[in-house]
Amino acid sequence: MEYIAFDAHKRYTLASVSRADGRLVREERIPHERGALSQFLARCEGGSPVAVETTGNWYWIVDEIEAAGFLPKLVHARKAKLMLGAINKTDKLDARGLNRLQQSGTLPTVWIPPAELRDRRDLPRTRMVLVRQRVQLKNRIHATLAKYALTPEATDLFGSQGRRWLKAHVQSLPTHTAFAVGHMLEQVDGLREQVRQFEQRMRTVFQPTPEIGLLMTLPGVAFTLSVVIALEVGDVTRFAGPEKLAAYAGTTPRVHSSGGKTRYGPLRPDVNRYLKWAFVEAANAICRIRTRHPQRHASCLYERIARRKGHQKAIGAVARHLAEATYWMLARQQPYREPRGEHRTVSSTEA
Repeated sequence: MEYIAFDAHKRYTLASVSRADGRLVREERIPHERGALSQFLARCEGGSPVAVETTGNWYWIVDEIEAAGFLPKLVHARKAKLMLGAINKTDKLDARGLNRLQQSGTLPTVWIPPAELRDRRDLPRTRMVLVRQRVQLKNRIHATLAKYALTPEATDLFGSQGRRWLKAHVQSLPTHTAFAVGHMLEQVDGLREQVRQFEQRMRTVFQPTPEIGLLMTLPGVAFTLSVVIALEVGDVTRFAGPEKLAAYAGTTPRVHSSGGKTRYGPLRPDVNRYLKWAFVEAANAICRIRTRHPQRHASCLYERIARRKGHQKAIGAVARHLAEATYWMLARQQPYREPRGEHRTVSSTEA
């Protein structure tokens, strides 16, 4: 049996092939051209596992590995690096290290989403990028107005009333500043139209499914967030339990426990950022409307922790509750139900 490892870069891949006893068979630098990887694999033992790190361009590499009749293994790059503990770093050392982990059966792998799911994910992910750009432009316009002591009379500067105020006051700005604000407003309008088109396409592509319907019963979650959560979670059975999904979604704090003392830090960064964004957005929505639903568990959870530890940690605790609830909802195919009695969620953020 052969073990194959690909150390992929932007323009080339360093491939290393070794036997089960660790003997090196061959190493080769393969340019990133369509068909080049397939030609290399044709000279290898069919059906062998191929380790590929979670780099930005792994989609097409995995597709070519599968098409050639080999078994792709997507590697958690950060965990693999910690496990190898190498002082020196070269392409050859990285590829050989992945093969050593394969031979010992300790290769840290992650789930490979199907090609169709990877394609569909680009819709909500790109929408998120566009929304972020729109927010940045809006913040810059607010900052520009503040530089010249212009305070909008409207609550929403970019609503109909706010636009009328802007039209009346933007000419009072210096010439070049007014020019810049006008162009930023045009970009905001253009991004708003693009976001609308993405949302329209999402409603066309993502017909109501049982999973999306269940997720829309979560507090603070409507259609867009339910689509993001459904696509990013994928097959929920790949998680051993609700705490694993919560960790994958970045809603669990860092823990440092030693000598009988435990300290909880900020939420982890090396996670699925899209899923983390969705749960944090839902938690913020719950925070905004908590006075309308004061008896809701998520509202009470926010109020209890916010009083003791502040807004940010309260949002993190609510996001974790939603992530754990998502696991049970998808695993049991049941809508969201308010926790009762001893089943109420106790987040480690409260510790």
